Amino acid sequence: MAHVDEEIASQPECWQRALELSPRHLPEPDERIAVIGCGTSFYIAQAYAALRESLGLGETDAYPASEFPAARRYDRVVALSRSGTTTEVLDALARTRAAETVAITADPRTPIGAAARHLVALEFADERSVVQTRFATTALALLRAHLGGAPADLPDQARAALDAPLPGAGLEARQFTFLGTGWSCGVAHEAALKVREASGSWTEAYPAMEYRHGPISVSGPDGLVWFLGEPPVGLVRQAEATGAAVSVPRLDPLAELIRVQRLAVGLAVRRGLDPDRPRHLTRSIVLDQP
Repeated sequence: MAHVDEEIASQPECWQRALELSPRHLPEPDERIAVIGCGTSFYIAQAYAALRESLGLGETDAYPASEFPAARRYDRVVALSRSGTTTEVLDALARTRAAETVAITADPRTPIGAAARHLVALEFADERSVVQTRFATTALALLRAHLGGAPADLPDQARAALDAPLPGAGLEARQFTFLGTGWSCGVAHEAALKVREASGSWTEAYPAMEYRHGPISVSGPDGLVWFLGEPPVGLVRQAEATGAAVSVPRLDPLAELIRVQRLAVGLAVRRGLDPDRPRHLTRSIVLDQP
């Protein structure tokens, strides 16, 4: 069994622990904040930012850490980094003018402990696999709980996702499109990344209605279109008309992501790849500094 299999299976327990935490130093209502991360952490930042704004809790921007506009004024900057060593995240924290900075990490003993003023440590959600699964979803569960936007049965939905069947055409598909609405757009981007990095598959992700403005042209009989949020009226029918298989969500978008993670591992194994160690990737991106 790959490490990632165990990490995927542990998510219900990790989410339950996250929902029971009461971390200090997370953003307060009406604060203007930025959320930064790289790769998976950036997509989690996107989801959180969209959800916080949709709940009317304050202006919230999400950035890849490498593109963070450090001169822009924010009340607080939240940094997501599983390893706590990602160069771009540490650099962004060093450049920000925000009075308050908080990092969410799996390893508080790393350099991010000195780079951020406050830390939220999710050591119980750390991972051995290069591919992120439980740390990212646990961080988003924590942030949703802090916003008051996490369903009480979220861990139960995670358990259901571990047993739910995968789309029938999933393992045979050659092209994957993930679609989201609102905060699930970030989840859709993370879903596409998971399948792409674990299995080397051709994946794309879009806000659901943007799919109709061009990307629908790549869908066909060898494709799978997977909605991570509520499908806009008529779009399922239009996706089906391309000949692609279509999956409509049964669960909360975060729980639905677990089904995508399982598909990513299944595709990797089927193609003779190691889902723990994708090609050309490392667990943390540490860049040479001038």
